[in-house]
Amino acid sequence: MQHQAKKFLTPAKTVSCAAALALAGAGTFGVLSASAQAPSAGAATAAPAAPEAKTTTTRHLSADAATDAARSALAAAEKEGRQVTVAVVDRNGNTVVTLRGDGAGPQSYESAVEKAYTAVSWNASTSKLTERLESAPNLKDIPGTLFLPGGVPVTHRGTPIAGIGVAGAPSGELDEKFARAGLAGISEHR
Repeated sequence: MQHQAKKFLTPAKTVSCAAALALAGAGTFGVLSASAQAPSAGAATAAPAAPEAKTTTTRHLSADAATDAARSALAAAEKEGRQVTVAVVDRNGNTVVTLRGDGAGPQSYESAVEKAYTAVSWNASTSKLTERLESAPNLKDIPGTLFLPGGVPVTHRGTPIAGIGVAGAPSGELDEKFARAGLAGISEHR
């Protein structure tokens, strides 16, 4: 009968293995720490600044103003018993705030965002843009846009800085009416 070696570690071997792993980990950490030190004094610390003539300044609607707009649009819809979603996007089409009213349909969220994006992109209400589709039907194929009434741009000195979109009312005309109430809500809450 042959004896088979047991495949268990003795307490001394366990301590030795743990110590070896700890040393290896400490060595690795030391290497990583050493490589994460600050650059030497001769290394450049900042990229050269662009000349001011090569930069632009943009205006954005504040988060507070965007929230005022969304609340005003939602309140106008609720006053008429309509369940809608309101979205406010910045000049780049990024969502700043979205409010989904109680009972608003699931499709209304994305539609509101797309209407707001469309309005700010073309600096025109989406009801006016639907008229442009007659002469340029391919406009509707641009990703992220929705050419249905319910979106209005927010401008500063004629330049679009945000868009307000409303979706979920029984008609686009109502959606746009509520979006315009949101636009009015920005100046009311100053």
